Amino acid sequence: MSDTYYDYDRAPGDASALPDIEQGRTSGVLVYTIGFGLAVVLTAMSFWVANTSLLWVGGVTIGLTVLAIAQMGIHLVFFLHVTSGPDNTNNVMALAFGVLIVILVVVGSLLIMADLNDSMMPGPELMNLHMQR
Repeated sequence: MSDTYYDYDRAPGDASALPDIEQGRTSGVLVYTIGFGLAVVLTAMSFWVANTSLLWVGGVTIGLTVLAIAQMGIHLVFFLHVTSGPDNTNNVMALAFGVLIVILVVVGSLLIMADLNDSMMPGPELMNLHMQR
């Protein structure tokens, strides 16, 4: 039996099942440290963006959205190890399916709420007409 990378029974993206030769402890700690540092910097930037008066009021929402998406990317890459490598195909597909489901639920909920809003209350013109009678 050989000690190659492919002889181990492991799930896609499971780095713990790799031999010690393939992954050293220092490289794992370094990856987590870099990810933690970037996450702290992005969190601090989010607090700064929310409390600054240097940005246009509409720019605060855009800035926070961009920083939130960047932080999700940092967490996916550095902590969950979701990459575009051939061994992470299942992880990427599961992530894409999850994003699709979230988008469908959010957009569907917004459409339903907009339709209910239109159906529930008559417009101001009709309200004034009924009040004048």
